Amino acid sequence: MFRSRDKKTPEPFQDVSQGLKKLYRTKLFPLEDSYQFHDFHSPALEDADFDNKPMVLLVGQYSTGKTTFIRHLMEQDFPGMRIGPEPTTDSFIAVMHGDQEGMIPGNALVVDPKKPFRKLNAFGNAFLNRFTCAQMSNPVLESISIIDTPGILSGEKQRISRGYDFAAVLEWFAERVDRIILLFDAHKLDISDEFSEVIRALKNHEDKMRVVLNKADQINTQQLMRVYGALMWSLGKIINTPEVVRVYIGSFWAQPLLIPDNRKLFEAEEQDLFQDIQGLPRNAAIRKLNDLIKRARLAKVHAYIISSLKKEMPSVFGKENKKKELIANLGETYLKIEREHQISPGDFPKLKKMQELLAGHDFSKFSTMKPKLLEAVEDMLANDIARLMILVRQEEAAMPSQAVHGGAFEGTMSGPFGHGYGEGAGEGIDELEWVVGRDKPSYDEIFYTLSPINGKVSGAAAKKEMVKSKLPNTVLGKIWKLADVDKDGYLDDEEFALANHLIKVKLEGHELPGKLPEHLVPPSKRHQEIDMGE
Repeated sequence: MFRSRDKKTPEPFQDVSQGLKKLYRTKLFPLEDSYQFHDFHSPALEDADFDNKPMVLLVGQYSTGKTTFIRHLMEQDFPGMRIGPEPTTDSFIAVMHGDQEGMIPGNALVVDPKKPFRKLNAFGNAFLNRFTCAQMSNPVLESISIIDTPGILSGEKQRISRGYDFAAVLEWFAERVDRIILLFDAHKLDISDEFSEVIRALKNHEDKMRVVLNKADQINTQQLMRVYGALMWSLGKIINTPEVVRVYIGSFWAQPLLIPDNRKLFEAEEQDLFQDIQGLPRNAAIRKLNDLIKRARLAKVHAYIISSLKKEMPSVFGKENKKKELIANLGETYLKIEREHQISPGDFPKLKKMQELLAGHDFSKFSTMKPKLLEAVEDMLANDIARLMILVRQEEAAMPSQAVHGGAFEGTMSGPFGHGYGEGAGEGIDELEWVVGRDKPSYDEIFYTLSPINGKVSGAAAKKEMVKSKLPNTVLGKIWKLADVDKDGYLDDEEFALANHLIKVKLEGHELPGKLPEHLVPPSKRHQEIDMGE
């Protein structure tokens, strides 16, 4: 009796990383190992895969500015960096934090248990000779690691001459990184066959994918609109999903803009992309949890496929012919498993690829159905993951300020070059005069037509005027709260002018502040604010 109770009581996890490791080792790995999952899909995970910092993978054709983009983020050259219009980066370079600056070659990297690259050993020497780690001390790298990749070329000849399966290596990285950034050159937009193949290889990771249309300052606005449209059309054909991938437009380097017409657009886009990258450390735990769930679902389906094929095999004669027949009819096996176990078609591995992989395996060595192993994974997905989710939220709450700092991320944090500084609600922040005062005479004319009593208009009277802006009530309600500085339910002439100023800010497409900035507080109310604060 006591034993069964102990079995039911789950052991508490110390932290998310430790919990993920334990679940993988005790519940998911035995299922993967039993059904040769690692030979078909992805190598086994190691502790370093759960402990490593968030990683950003940069992918693009040559001369789209991948290496320059990394340099722009860090504001510092990294070891082994080469930049040029020709295909310069011919290696995978993992740019990581280290106290001593230097390069670590691929063969040394894959034997380091602290680095998450040990399983890359499977791609052989042709790849490892083209894989290095650039270590350096940089504040950006304290929070994230960045993977620079060789420029993708066009033509079959270059693809074969690599000597390793480029798309398979990228797929390996895609499974383990937190963000995949596809870079395109706005000046010469062209998606080669190899690039199309690479994007398709990343198909199961659209949630991690972001697109950067780089060097957009080299073309004018009309050309940029055409290039953007062409890019979206091309991506739609390759990625083939109803959701639109997020595209960031800009010029990601520290040089003057060649055509500065779209400066404000580029600044806003860069800010959005930076915020996305800065949020990676905060979301790293949930990403690892999500990836483990994805892997567990695939491992489950894989176990059903392998055990089903094993069941169909004859015990003595005609094994080879039966194997060929089963591979040819694999689609029917998929449908049978789908119906029997209520599994979504999207959870199954690609049919053609699975058929190719099965051809090289001995079906007689496959395992039969082992319900206990599948039950352990079901229990993990149904119960353990829910417990870990609670822990993820607790860890996020304990570290709310976790974000990427340093490099280009610092340049737009604050000061006059911060994004949106001096615009919208921030207009007049540096001025001695009250910025609302400029248009106050015209607002006063309207104010006195509303028949103020004791120098104030009621909410009902102000509402009749404010609704003329056609803004929704939710927005006007927020404007009222901000403008009614003394919270007496009425607006005097200054507060009414402030309300109209905030309406103008919103109509010009800017966001309203959560709290009224000091420079917008009416002059007569500034001492009251101090008194109320005290």
